[in-house]
Amino acid sequence: MKDQFIVSGGARLAGIVKVDGAKNSVLKLMAAALLAEGTTTLTNCPEILDVPLMRKVLEGLGCTVDIDGSTVRITTPESLRSDADFGAVRQFRASVCVLGPLTARCGRAKVALPGGDAIGSRPLDMHQSGLEKMGASTRIEHGAVVAEAEGLHGAQIKLDFPSVGATENILTAAVLADGETVLHNAAREPEIVDLCLMLKSMGADIEGEGSSTITIRGVDKLHPTEHSVVGDRIVAGTWAYAAAMTRGDVTVTGIAPRHLHLPLQKLKSAGCDIETYENGFRVKIDKRPAAVDYQTLPFPGFPTDLQPMAIGLSAVAEGTSVITENVFESRFRFVDEMLRLGADAQVDGHHVVIRGQESLSSTHLWSSDIRAGAGLVLSALCADEETTVHDVFHIDRGYPNFVENLQSLGATIERTQEEEY
Repeated sequence: MKDQFIVSGGARLAGIVKVDGAKNSVLKLMAAALLAEGTTTLTNCPEILDVPLMRKVLEGLGCTVDIDGSTVRITTPESLRSDADFGAVRQFRASVCVLGPLTARCGRAKVALPGGDAIGSRPLDMHQSGLEKMGASTRIEHGAVVAEAEGLHGAQIKLDFPSVGATENILTAAVLADGETVLHNAAREPEIVDLCLMLKSMGADIEGEGSSTITIRGVDKLHPTEHSVVGDRIVAGTWAYAAAMTRGDVTVTGIAPRHLHLPLQKLKSAGCDIETYENGFRVKIDKRPAAVDYQTLPFPGFPTDLQPMAIGLSAVAEGTSVITENVFESRFRFVDEMLRLGADAQVDGHHVVIRGQESLSSTHLWSSDIRAGAGLVLSALCADEETTVHDVFHIDRGYPNFVENLQSLGATIERTQEEEY
């Protein structure tokens, strides 16, 4: 039976919430453990559904994976299998990050085309092109991407778009390639920096992480390591926007505020008081927020993963907001659910115009992806009565203890099982 959330509107969120390690980092770090024989230990891991899903992928490749709360230990054998299990891989997008490590370690990788969130097309052409420039041959066959190489070599690679996934797969292949690889127009996200820091602790030679040009000098061998996962800026941003939407007062810890510079600036423009600390920040507002315009862009721009929260805030703000989606073409599916809540929103191509209202009206809602699900719950907190949010397994894939954290901040929300019809 599926779970659902019952959310009562009218709460003002207040208190302290701690974020764990980033979903968008831990899965890639787990894949990077394939690069070195032995046991790699990851700490500060989020307790979300995608971590055991990635364990299934790695175990299918021959690893032993032990999950103990927020600690994950991955023991990688000398000889790996190169075919990633279709059943495990197809369930979530991040599983494609095993492509680079397997090509580097095994000279061959076969990875089922992944599934995951319904937010638009995310092709693998840049992943394939990067590997091909390093000497691999790639193809799509029988629903899988296949890469083969007798030996990878360094190359000059320029991405058409600063794709996070392509940057990660090229990085994890290049660290064991022969010679120097220079990756231009690389993704700059904090999760990329986190991956580079772990690879460097394993013995990789990398320069330029956090900039648009990363230089990787291949080494003969890497060794296992211990690494603490960077804090989840998207979860932290979710709590920040929850505070603004409910006219609350929330302190978020476990995150570097610089990783959320623009989202916090947008909240300041909306009328929030923002205080930043070394390892966290505070968002406080006791009036109706003002409307602000947003456009999603790769880091350091406004994150596409926080777009549903921006829409939710705009729906109850004073004035009209224009939100532009530049990353995923199908992310505005979320707006259809916001219309159920009575939001005044109109989609025009990759823009949505939202006229804010004092409050929303309760109804039944359906999550289509991780961030949309979280955004719907936050919006339901601004509704007049009781809202039911369905398909919440999406939320569980990205938010540890989501219901418990909301309850600790003063929300009235419970997890129940849907009735069978």
